[in-house]
Amino acid sequence: MSAKPDVTGIYDSRTGSIQYVVACPETRKCAIIDPVLDFDEKSASTATLNADKILALVVERGYEVEWILDTHPHADHFSAASYLKEKTGAPIAIGEKVRDVQKLWNGFYNRPNAPADGSQWDRLFADGDEFSVGNIPARVMFSPGHTLASITYVIGDAAFVHDTLFMPDSGTARADFPGGCARQLWKSIQEILALPDETRLFTGHDYQPDGREPRWESTVAEQKAKNIHISVHKTEEAYVAAREARDRTLPMPKLILYALQINTNAGRLPEPEDNGVRYLNVPMNLFPNAKWD
Repeated sequence: MSAKPDVTGIYDSRTGSIQYVVACPETRKCAIIDPVLDFDEKSASTATLNADKILALVVERGYEVEWILDTHPHADHFSAASYLKEKTGAPIAIGEKVRDVQKLWNGFYNRPNAPADGSQWDRLFADGDEFSVGNIPARVMFSPGHTLASITYVIGDAAFVHDTLFMPDSGTARADFPGGCARQLWKSIQEILALPDETRLFTGHDYQPDGREPRWESTVAEQKAKNIHISVHKTEEAYVAAREARDRTLPMPKLILYALQINTNAGRLPEPEDNGVRYLNVPMNLFPNAKWD
């Protein structure tokens, strides 16, 4: 745990997402984690503002991109993984359980012939897999619950916990998406909190409770002591009951039906049709009992 990567978070206010550039100070090699491809649902337009900001930072600091990593197929933003691969040549990776998510959502989108083998990525990580960022050792923890495929990247003394834990004043992630499970989420959280107390934890979203400035870094010790869900609901049964009750009050993310068809394809947009236009396929009434805003 002595290796300490340099971590830079880039906040996207449109989606509340945090993107990370994680660098080895010695070699200047870096990994990009959970990059955002900009999408405006009103005009159905995409842009690369966030991804280009990441690329500019990489150039400014003299980094070499070694990995482009997603923690899971996101429901609230498009992944810029494929765009960044085109620009840098770095391999893209995600957890191996993405294949289960592909199968599930290909059914929802009526895409029986769409690939569901994870071949869109260069590497599929399994629980316990090891790799490196420069000279810094890294490993993968399977962290299901928020999604079927969620993983945590532990890079030196830093763990990138995606949507499992938010900042302590925001609690924990929802578990009511297709394939989600509050009980699995509890177990994943306990595994993360079993890391050394000084481990730096970097979350995937911040929604600025009470209008405070965006924050995304905590420690295992802080989460155990102050997380408003974990520190109050201290048993599995209490947590699961509270998590499921809260989830029943939440509307679906506004981009979920757009994002999953992109993110189960590694961030690649649909191919243009014969008129040169790309089309998104949005299934209607897939969530008939979802709470409306």
